[in-house]
Amino acid sequence: MVPQLDNPVFSTAIEGAELSARRHGYSLLIAHRQSGATDSVYRRLAHGNRVDGLLVASLDDQALLKPELDATNVPFVLLNRKLAGAAHCVVLDSRAAAEIAVDHLVSLGHRRIAHLAGRPGGFNAGERLAGYRAALRRHGIRFDARLVAVAGYTAEGGAAAMRSLLPQRPTAVLGATLVSAAGAMMVLHEARLQIPADISVIGLHDALVATMLYPPLTTVRMPTERMGELATDLLVALTGHQRVKAVAPLPPDGLVIRASTGPVAG
Repeated sequence: MVPQLDNPVFSTAIEGAELSARRHGYSLLIAHRQSGATDSVYRRLAHGNRVDGLLVASLDDQALLKPELDATNVPFVLLNRKLAGAAHCVVLDSRAAAEIAVDHLVSLGHRRIAHLAGRPGGFNAGERLAGYRAALRRHGIRFDARLVAVAGYTAEGGAAAMRSLLPQRPTAVLGATLVSAAGAMMVLHEARLQIPADISVIGLHDALVATMLYPPLTTVRMPTERMGELATDLLVALTGHQRVKAVAPLPPDGLVIRASTGPVAG
């Protein structure tokens, strides 16, 4: 179950899940559920399609998600989020990824670094914001709340957030996702600002589309395919009533430097 089909984070996680499912002799059923939907799709999937377990990537609020998953009465594993009362999840170390991104920007001389934040109250949004703030603190840069704008996980959200940040004159911007960073770049082009001469842009997560942007986008690569694979391995073990261990947060795969980041002007 994924909340977005056009987001590289979820598409690559699906690829990893398919690898594991095939290895274990299972087939994968992919379903799309937008955040905030009120239908009982989890129960329909579990009972109508007689599935053995659920892999769930969701942006829904905890108060909505946990009761729905419990009502399915099948094992489930959460992808890239934690949920109170849910024991099984596989997450990426988004805090470390945000720190890597800020460290890179600071190394180029940037100190007015904006952040296109994720969904308020969300697990990953909180982790990325914490990493952003921790890196600023390590470098002796005061946190400025005016340089943080909620972008969510869409290009439209990234564009709107970037427009709101332009009056603050940041010299660099960290997008919580590749998609929101791409939306920010669109606005910068519209404003006739040069990337990276006027403002540097970096995003979390990497995909082929990052090389197709102008200029190609610097990213922090995350092991999203591995996340999907490990989550499926865990789910298969749960369906077989095997004892399982918690999976530690998966560290970033490293910084991919492209042409969207450069030294601060002057």
